[in-house]
Amino acid sequence: MSYPDPRYFGENGEVSAVFRPADAAPDHVSRGGVEYHYLSTKASTGGEYGLYRVNMGPEAGGPSTHFHRSMSEAFFILSGTVRLFDGERWVDGTSGDHLYVPVGGLHAFRNESGEPASMLMIFAPGAPREEYFENVTELAGLSEDERAEFFLRHDNFFI
Repeated sequence: MSYPDPRYFGENGEVSAVFRPADAAPDHVSRGGVEYHYLSTKASTGGEYGLYRVNMGPEAGGPSTHFHRSMSEAFFILSGTVRLFDGERWVDGTSGDHLYVPVGGLHAFRNESGEPASMLMIFAPGAPREEYFENVTELAGLSEDERAEFFLRHDNFFI
């Protein structure tokens, strides 16, 4: 086992950490009431990863089965119950449960519990998911070709 090649070559480190308090307002609230907290974005991590806290209301939907060609995705349930699809079966994820989806892995998620739920989502390497989160609820007003282009641009391939 080895570590990645060094990317920082200074002698004394640097002041570069970014703190975000837990009570910070969401960066985006969708029409469905889902709150997105942009904890670490592709821009803020130099493309290393993207980390998002997603707060879902009761019966909040979610995407159908899909995969990504350029990034892995992982889910960590903070509270409530989130239905997670691992490519073979649906499971009820609760506080502390984790699902890792490698590049190309089929997956889906939704909150069907009737209670609020919260989870962390991480994408690696980082991708500009903010535009996806902010515009996915507008798909009904797009043509079939525009929807296809939107999903292609955001590395979402639905089954």
